Amino acid sequence: MEVKIGVQNAQRELVLDTDSTPEDVEQHLSDALAGNGVLRLADVKGRTVIVPADKIAYLELGSPTSSAVGFR
Repeated sequence: MEVKIGVQNAQRELVLDTDSTPEDVEQHLSDALAGNGVLRLADVKGRTVIVPADKIAYLELGSPTSSAVGFR
């Protein structure tokens, strides 16, 4: 699933592809806003993105990706 994170005072958004479900990403965001102060997400390549919760402008959740192989 593609996740786009808009960061305040940044011209570009962060884009990552993750195996997490939309509900899981929403829970991470809720936890970050409620308490620990940072949103931490891992992408499919094993990299981790950490964003301060108070700097998040928006979070856009894409549909789950399914890679098509071959021709139709």
